[in-house]
Amino acid sequence: MSDAASPLAVALFSELLTADQLVRNRLSRVLPKGMEISHFSVLNHLARAGGERSPAQLAKSFHVTRGAMTNTLSKLEWAGYVHIRPDWDDARRKMVAISPAGRQARDAALSAISPMISEMAEELGEDKLRAILPILRELRLKLEDEG
Repeated sequence: MSDAASPLAVALFSELLTADQLVRNRLSRVLPKGMEISHFSVLNHLARAGGERSPAQLAKSFHVTRGAMTNTLSKLEWAGYVHIRPDWDDARRKMVAISPAGRQARDAALSAISPMISEMAEELGEDKLRAILPILRELRLKLEDEG
């Protein structure tokens, strides 16, 4: 990238980081009491994916360490939101599934955040959303490739 484009790249990443922080703050305020964004993210992933996942698979999906995922899963298991069992084929591994209580907690969280998301989407407008999504997706894919 040329020196002239460098401030543009810095401005892009500055906007992304600031937007990320603002979204996280808003989400944290509207999520049900005691639920963290990481908890919702894992529950949402498990609900949408269907079936079980290993902690290692979840850590890879969320681009976090296994230790960080184990910590999140421990909190979710304590709350009764996930079931963790030994892998019957490999006793060294575990498998994680969302529980009925976890599905209810995920649905409650989704109901709580949906108005905020809808409001932001409406304010931006469908044309802008359709224009920015491919760019953000491409940026994410590039970052995943380099990660």
